[in-house]
This record gives sequence, structure tokens and C-alpha cells, in this order.
Amino acid sequence: MVGRSTDEEGSTVHLVRPGAGAPVEIYRHRESAGVGDLSYDGSLVAVEHTEHGDAMHSALRVLRASDGSAVAELDDTKGGTEELGLTVLGFAPAAGDTRLLVGHQRRGRWEPMLWDVATGAETDLRLDLPGDVSAEWYPDGSGLLIVHGFEARSELWRYEIATGALVRVETPAGSVSSATARPDGSVEYLWSSAAEPPVVRSTDGGVVLDPPGPKAPPSLPVEDVWVEGPGGRVHALVQRPAEGEGPFPTLFEVHGGPAWHDSDAFASGPAAWLDHGYAVVRVNYRGSTGYGREWTDALKHRVGLIELEDIEAVREWAVASGLADPERLVLSGGSWGGYLTLLGLGTRPDAWAVGLAAVPVADYVTAYEDEMEALKALDRTLLGGSPEEVPERYAASSPLTYVDAVKAPVHISAGVNDPRCPIRQIDNYVDRLAARGAVHEVYRYDAGHGSLVVEERIKQVALDLAFAAKHLGTRPV
Repeated sequence: MVGRSTDEEGSTVHLVRPGAGAPVEIYRHRESAGVGDLSYDGSLVAVEHTEHGDAMHSALRVLRASDGSAVAELDDTKGGTEELGLTVLGFAPAAGDTRLLVGHQRRGRWEPMLWDVATGAETDLRLDLPGDVSAEWYPDGSGLLIVHGFEARSELWRYEIATGALVRVETPAGSVSSATARPDGSVEYLWSSAAEPPVVRSTDGGVVLDPPGPKAPPSLPVEDVWVEGPGGRVHALVQRPAEGEGPFPTLFEVHGGPAWHDSDAFASGPAAWLDHGYAVVRVNYRGSTGYGREWTDALKHRVGLIELEDIEAVREWAVASGLADPERLVLSGGSWGGYLTLLGLGTRPDAWAVGLAAVPVADYVTAYEDEMEALKALDRTLLGGSPEEVPERYAASSPLTYVDAVKAPVHISAGVNDPRCPIRQIDNYVDRLAARGAVHEVYRYDAGHGSLVVEERIKQVALDLAFAAKHLGTRPV
């Protein structure tokens, strides 16, 4: 199966059969789409698509692999006042079984259900768990492995399809991901907490994967903080350095996405800042996943500004509580977090002492012109149209609009081959900083949207720490 997304053709899906010659196109549409899963016997293809024009909420279509003809449709964006999304979780693991495990948002959060694509029958599981719920099949098809995420932590359960029984799969407190059930019924999963580095564990009690080489040292646990914001209670994860009394120099590390969230999981970047005497605050602003559909979908039209309202509420708490030194506050993030960093430095220039932006959106209009088509569709959904249709919204949400107000020294790192946050729009922003003599440094590296090379990532953390130390007088690297 091969999927493509281009400006000229939109989204296409081709089926490649061994020895059958050229790939055969089985799906095409102007809007974004992708393959969710292939049935166990290879006869059916589940496609997630946004033909209705809302790139944040997918509908589903099941196609025959033989000729691309439609077998079934499921679209929760129709017939209601709210846009509801669907996602493919996987076909049943047996030949001829036409049940598809689907994630839905019909009750304001992600939950799984079973959809028989041959009959149209839907089986609502109604699991009595707060927060978001995902699932995958056990290999014999008798049960579902449930991944339950709530308030920045996650856990595992087994759901028996025949009886509806829900049984806890014991895991340590923290965050689990990449969980999969084995044929013998055991479960292997990646586990970590903010204080403990990741390890691949098994419910049999052992460590599945223990790679060679130096081990990451432990870090410090997180505290949960809830702050009243303009759109409701905002959840933040706070870590304090092991030594000293507050107020501390404090790093606000802003997650990307925006449809993502920080959790009680190990993160090497924040751990490095803690080692250098900084407190670290991570905010699950409106737009973050894990707090219900309404929280995730709150971004539309006032993009960037909404998230910063929540970050500002937590910033005020951090200063008032004595945690953070208001003269030594660092706003930092990558991708969408880098975008929010630049936007925050311009819209709240007196709030931050240093800004660190990695692979950011810096000039929203130019970014739209150069970015990949799937991201253009997302931007049209978030802002209600293209830059030509709603120019005032793009202007209000673009860091470039506020660049002349920036007071804090800014460090920007950017991949010169980035298709998500292209380099030209970053250069436009940097040129404006340079034209007025603003304090800034730019690090360009030969990669795309970040780097997977460990040495390169270490180098970038060191550059950020050194930049902050130079301008705040904190512990040198």
C-alpha cells in the first residue's frame, strides 16, 4: 500500500501487489486522507479521509482492495451541530472477519467501538473509564487491549468481548505507550515516568529490551498543578530542581502538535534543564489531547492566542507561588511549541526573559505557501480558510506580525529541509529581527523537522542551555 499527498493531486492511495506490475490507484481526493488498516486477509482497506473539508475530524471509508469500490462508510461529521472525528484502530485478526475496531468521539472523548463493515452493525463498548480510551486486538480476537489515558498518565486493561468484563493489566504508575499483546496473552509495552527513563517491559515481569551502552540517569518526579484559565482549569506538570530554594530560573517547555499533550513520562530535555538548576513547567493548554474533545477542539480561529492565554495563567501562578523568578523565565518549544514561543515573545514581550524556538512557524502566511498539502488543510480548518479568505486571522496568529515588539533574546534552530515548518518563513522572521538589531542567534542544520541523530539533538540542547546561561547568568553548560 502506498499513499501520497501532493499539492496538485491531493491524496492518493495505490495498491502494490508482488509481481503484478505497476501500482493500481484505488483512492483519490483533493482533501487529506490516509490508510488506516488492511484487513487480515488483504481484501479490505480502511481509509481515514477528510473529504468534508475538516482536517481535524476524519470520516471512514472501507474499500475493496480488488478494485477500490466502496464497501462501507462511517461519517460522524454529518447530521449534527458538532464535528466529531473517527479513527481506525484495526481490523479483527482473522480471515473473513469484517469487524473493524474504530475510535469515536460521540460522548466528548475518544472511545473504541466495533463496526462490522459488512452488515453495518455497531457495538458500543461503553467502558467506565474517565479520559481518553484507545484499544487494539489481542492476537486471538477474543479480547481488546485497552490503553486508558487520564490527566497525563496512562494504564492498560483487557476487555473480554464475549462477556464485557474489564480486567486491569498491572503496570507501574507513569505512562505506557506502544503496548501490544503477544500470542501467549502477555503484553509488552514501553514504560517511563518523569523520574525514570523508558524501558520495554512485559506483564510477565521481565524487561524485554535492554539496549547496550550508557544508561540514562534518572530525573525528578512531576507535581500536578491545576490553574484556573479563561477556558477552564489548565493542567500543568511541574518539576523542581533537586537543590536550592525558589524562586528558580524556570523553563516553560511548550509541547508541539498542537493535538498532543505532555505526560508523566521521561523527557531528556527537561531533565537536562533540571540538572542545571531550572524548574520546568509544561502546560497542557487548550488544543491538547487527553482532556476531552471540547478542550482539543477549542483552537479554531484564534489560533495561538488561545494556547498562550492558558500558558499565561500558569506563568502567573508560577510567579505568585514562589516557584519561578519573574526575571528569569524562559519560553521554549519545538514545532507548534516553537510557534507558540515566537508568538508569545511578541504578544507578551515583558513576560519572558529568553526565547528558544526549534523548527517553528514564524511567518504564518509564508509557511502556508511552502508547507505540505496536509498541513495546508489543517490550517484552513483551524483558521477557517486560506490566507486569501481570512487574512486578518492569519495576521493575528502570525509571530511575524509582532516581531518588532520582541524584547527577549531569541535562539532559533531550524532544519534547512523542513517540509512542515519550511526555512523560508523562518528566514523572513530572522531578517526582521536582524533589521532592528534585536538580540538573536540562529542555528541551521542539514535535516528536516528536527533530527533523529542523537549527537545532533544533544548539541541542540547544549546550544539552548548555553544561550540561556549567557543571557540569564545561570549555571554554564
